[in-house]
Amino acid sequence: MGTENTGQSNALRVLMVVLLALSFSPAAYARFQPQPCNDAYTVQQEIELGRKAAAQVYQQMPVLPDSDPMTQYIRSLGQKLQAVAPPTPGTNERWPFEFHVVNSEDINAFALPGGPMFVNLGAIQAADTEAQLAGVMAHEMSHVIQRHATCNATKQQKQGALFGILGAIAGAALGDYGQIAQAGVGAAAGLHFLTYSRAAEKQADLMGTDILYDAGYDPRGLPQFFEIITAKYGAGGAQFLSDHPNPGNRIEYVNAEIASLPPRRDLVKTTDNFRRIHERAMQMHAYTAAEIKAGGWKGSQPRAQQSESGDANVPGRTLSQTCTARNDRKTFAHSFYTVKYPSDWEIKGDTSSQVVTITPPGGMDQNGNIACGLLIGNQNAQSKAGSLADQMRALEQSIMQEDQNMRQVVPDDDVIVNKTNGRSAEFLTKSPLSSSSQSVQERDWIVALQRPDGGLTYIAFVAPDAQFEKLRPVFEDILRSFVIGR
Repeated sequence: MGTENTGQSNALRVLMVVLLALSFSPAAYARFQPQPCNDAYTVQQEIELGRKAAAQVYQQMPVLPDSDPMTQYIRSLGQKLQAVAPPTPGTNERWPFEFHVVNSEDINAFALPGGPMFVNLGAIQAADTEAQLAGVMAHEMSHVIQRHATCNATKQQKQGALFGILGAIAGAALGDYGQIAQAGVGAAAGLHFLTYSRAAEKQADLMGTDILYDAGYDPRGLPQFFEIITAKYGAGGAQFLSDHPNPGNRIEYVNAEIASLPPRRDLVKTTDNFRRIHERAMQMHAYTAAEIKAGGWKGSQPRAQQSESGDANVPGRTLSQTCTARNDRKTFAHSFYTVKYPSDWEIKGDTSSQVVTITPPGGMDQNGNIACGLLIGNQNAQSKAGSLADQMRALEQSIMQEDQNMRQVVPDDDVIVNKTNGRSAEFLTKSPLSSSSQSVQERDWIVALQRPDGGLTYIAFVAPDAQFEKLRPVFEDILRSFVIGR
């Protein structure tokens, strides 16, 4: 009798534990359950549509290269979300997502059918936390998973016009300058397919919230992002809000979905990696819609290979991205001098090198030519060296003999750097970013300092002329830290 009661009691306890565990499992909570839509497109057709539309985006917008740290970060973030994303409703289909960054100031992101996703630099700059940025991406991912674009096309009985939908997709993605993309693919179908209904926006919000939570992020990041850009730009001031209409009570229903999810203490709001990338993004020049429409950015997108003329190009980076610098500094101690430089720049040379280069990532091409950064050189003392002014003129003549394109634009002048006498001058020449089809002008600021042993140490600050004034405060800060001797 006692044994039976004990066994029964134990069984009841086990059952209670199991029921209690089930009551707190994610499956026991109400989750958004999307329904399949009527879609006349096959999966392969949808993937092909996305690929063709992505090719148009690359032609019409300044997409950062895959090797860029910004792109690599967004790709890593996207893969975290993709790993927990549900399949398309009613199927086991999981889409081959790709993640890219557009150097546009518009606060926006868009995902094309089949999985190509583009996040604008403006969206990265606007986000305060990684959870907020991940929320935007989860929202876009949800549009793809639920096949909203091709379901729209089917609903409007346009399913046979593959190039028509391609033009519409490109148009919606590119905004005002989308007409160029539409003309490029020979379509004039309007913007129907990516102009989602409020019902579709709500579905993307709810699924995006669940994806964000399942990836380990604080799901409040999604409504927080909406609140940030609404407060800053108004209800229609940001491109994201224009392209993603508010169903009317967005914050309320997203918060209700969050409340339906099981409590977790390990949810991530932000990371050190986000802080680093966000700082980098804030230092970059994001193109305006007018600049993108004008197409001037195309000339500043260097190719990865050398041109036919043999001119070297910095591989895979834009001018604005190459010439950036973090605020914190490292110290390099040479046998002749010490200098502090941005912590994310790369140094080549050691304590006894005659020439030391310090450049941002991508600031030097494969042939060792500097497109952005600085070069520090040392000349030994000579018995007939003459005055500092004479040594500076001799240095300039030597440089201009080696570079026939160089011309002086700011005359020599006296400077004092940490109690050391020096001379300063500025020059223009052809940048290694130039190619046979397009010339980029480079500005070189040369400062020569006289060492106690009679020798000369000179610093050449280098950047594309269009970027130089933006980088000049960094160069001046480096120069202020320069001390002859150790």
